[in-house]
Amino acid sequence: MTTYAYVARDKTGREISETLEAPNKDALLQQLRDRGLYVSQVTEQKATSRAKKKGMGGITLFKGRVKLRDLSIFFRQFATMINAGVSLVRCLDVLEQQSSSYRLKEIIRDIESEIEGGASLSRAMLKHPKTFSNLAIGLTRAGEVGGVLDETMERLATFIEKDMDMRRKIKSAMTYPVLVLIFAGGIVLLLTTYILPKFIKLFTDLGLEEDQFPLPTLMLMKFSDFVIHRWWAAILIVVALVIVYNRIRATKTGKHYLDIIKLKLPVFGGLTHKVAVARFSRTLSTLLGSGVPILQAMETTAGTIDNDLISDAVLAARASIREGDTIGDPLAASRQFPPMVVQMITIGEETGQLDAMLEKVADFYESEVDATLESLAAALEPVMIVLLGVVVGFIVISMFLPLIEIIGQLSQ
Repeated sequence: MTTYAYVARDKTGREISETLEAPNKDALLQQLRDRGLYVSQVTEQKATSRAKKKGMGGITLFKGRVKLRDLSIFFRQFATMINAGVSLVRCLDVLEQQSSSYRLKEIIRDIESEIEGGASLSRAMLKHPKTFSNLAIGLTRAGEVGGVLDETMERLATFIEKDMDMRRKIKSAMTYPVLVLIFAGGIVLLLTTYILPKFIKLFTDLGLEEDQFPLPTLMLMKFSDFVIHRWWAAILIVVALVIVYNRIRATKTGKHYLDIIKLKLPVFGGLTHKVAVARFSRTLSTLLGSGVPILQAMETTAGTIDNDLISDAVLAARASIREGDTIGDPLAASRQFPPMVVQMITIGEETGQLDAMLEKVADFYESEVDATLESLAAALEPVMIVLLGVVVGFIVISMFLPLIEIIGQLSQ
């Protein structure tokens, strides 16, 4: 569909100046004649002028990332309208109006203007790498080539929804420990910066010298003094650690070793590994099921995994396929994929049902992640309560130990 600007007069002689979409100029003229209009001027609107009219003007007004929920709705509605035979431009126009994300509205406008200028949908999406991942662009390109864009959009929406569900469960499992730590930190700060100084003043007024305080109380006094008078040093230390961590993670060698540490952490290492295997399986299954060539699918999948060890294993498997070998052997050699996963992939290769097998693996590991998160949450609750009790108990006992010392002096 092309957008035209026209000038016409109705039967009363009133001049009308509007824009209208039509397959071509002749179809537009016929449509206007059917409405009883006398056309005096027709001009095809360029994509850039259309974008400016909608408020783009080449300026990005809204920064930040588009939420996964908004993207999921975008692709789901896109798939529905394409399946109903609605044109791409019309789809984008409707999606722009319906979207509640101002940033996504801008991106849709830009994509629409690119398509009106002759670009494909996948090529237009390439301009927004922070919003559309390699997976989204690869699936869209495969749908365009295969003529099944509605199916690939549906798959993409499903993938994003499952990814959102996994992230939500991880965040939910981590919410309780984080809240307990914040609560514990607040109690510690209250006791050490407000309550403890009052107790210390009371004890010194009663004649207790600093060298007479018990060791736990002295330790607590030093900590209180640091928090009250040198709190800025603590902030500087935290900021410095964050900067050092980001600098290390920004280097290839540093990220490699950090990824090794993540996989070897007690409890959390196993959870990280299961999440990575589930993501690998789900991504590769989605790509292969949408008709993406296996070499391209493996490369895209490797880019979606946020762990160098597993990503390198996937790329090694890709190189093996290019040489005419199987996927399973290099994955097994990497020792990053459990034997069950390797066997399922091997069977999938032999039977020609690799995408279906990978989907089963993804379902299994996503359920494993759910079970691990439930166990972790159940185990962390009593641990956090005991930790909070120990910290608060230590502070309270340390504050009352000098009182015992004073009572001992008075009894002599």
